[in-house]
Amino acid sequence: MTDAWVALEPGADPVERVRALRRAHETFTTVGTVPRPVRSVVAESWRRSARAGVGPDGAASVELTGGDLGAYRAEHPLARVMPLFRELLGGFAADGEHLLAVCDAHGRLLWVEGDPATRRRADGMNFVPGACWSETEVGTNAPGTAVAVDRPVQVFAAEHFIRRVQPWTCAAAPVHDPRTGRVLGAVDITGGHGLAHPHSLGFVHAVARAAEAQLALLAPSRRARDTLLLSALGRDEAEVVLPGRRLRLSRRHSEILVLLSRHPEGLTGDELLCALYAQESVTPVTLRAELARLRRLLGPGLLASRPYRLTAAVEPDATVVERRLDAGALMAAAQAYTGPLLPSSQAPAIVRLRDRLAQGLRTALIAHRDPDLLADWAHAPWGEDDVEVWRALAAVRPTAPVRARLAALEAELTAPAGRAAARSGGSGSGSGSGSGATYLQRPPA
Repeated sequence: MTDAWVALEPGADPVERVRALRRAHETFTTVGTVPRPVRSVVAESWRRSARAGVGPDGAASVELTGGDLGAYRAEHPLARVMPLFRELLGGFAADGEHLLAVCDAHGRLLWVEGDPATRRRADGMNFVPGACWSETEVGTNAPGTAVAVDRPVQVFAAEHFIRRVQPWTCAAAPVHDPRTGRVLGAVDITGGHGLAHPHSLGFVHAVARAAEAQLALLAPSRRARDTLLLSALGRDEAEVVLPGRRLRLSRRHSEILVLLSRHPEGLTGDELLCALYAQESVTPVTLRAELARLRRLLGPGLLASRPYRLTAAVEPDATVVERRLDAGALMAAAQAYTGPLLPSSQAPAIVRLRDRLAQGLRTALIAHRDPDLLADWAHAPWGEDDVEVWRALAAVRPTAPVRARLAALEAELTAPAGRAAARSGGSGSGSGSGSGATYLQRPPA
């Protein structure tokens, strides 16, 4: 957990920090500027809150009550891990006069449990089951902000956007569907300012990960016994897992299997030729020979013809990234992305798929502005020369090493070789960068 996500550094004076935050909050709500002491995650949340029309004197509204709340909770996926939440956090909440809360992906509180006296105090600000605590409704708060940014977050005192919530401190972490990566909601601990310790945030984050592991164990497998697992990210030779077997494929067989996995309806020989070969001189005989070898390798009945298609379900790792990205689970998508798709492949269709996947993910990372996710991309082999990502990282984490690396990249980009490469419009797909963005193309040694 980075310092940017921790509300109060060890050794800091909480009383002085509260005073500084109150002054900063007053400045923002009156003139619209965020003073320097405010953490970036909070400043960005304040801006989103203001854009959503949240007022500092607002209050949460109760959206679900009675039978509607009970029915919704009973059917919600997080109901299956409530015993785990109570086991891991219930005693901590009761002993520390805190509250354990769980919300859905829309920020609606489903469960609020803990110290009775603390619950009565929380009732006064509608921190109750059925109330909506999304950022768009009540501004910056740990459960609502955690689901908004898909990151663990701690909110201390006057970092809360609504004034009536500022006597409280909370820490929350999102919980994801282990199969799709979709955000299901968040688990939260709310109480006094003693929760501002970094250990509170780490504890809640660990509980969320434990819940995801428990959901993975409880969920019935949706994968048929004959499903092929295809790993082609970050490797030139794909690996396919079949029942009882694990195969490493040649580069050409890797390309064919990736393409067929994208087209369950099948591809004709001519379509495969166009997708695989840039040279028009390659004959259908060459392709048929490759397909015959692949059929023998996979075993009987898995590769059909007229059109060429796979007869078993396929779960490619690239599709997992796409599915999580489409669901808005950016952190889970980034974790599943282990590198460009078949990075050395020059097959036209593979190049397009590789560039589209990398560009979609990096565009989302730049827009999301999470310093950890940007740093992971920038320090990966495929992102080390990605100027736009380094610029985005420097904007949210302007440390000396980051600024120095960005300066070096921009100097290379403005050098004669860099200008020539930029004019050439190379996307870096052949070298595995996998996107049409601004990547430095180094001259050969």
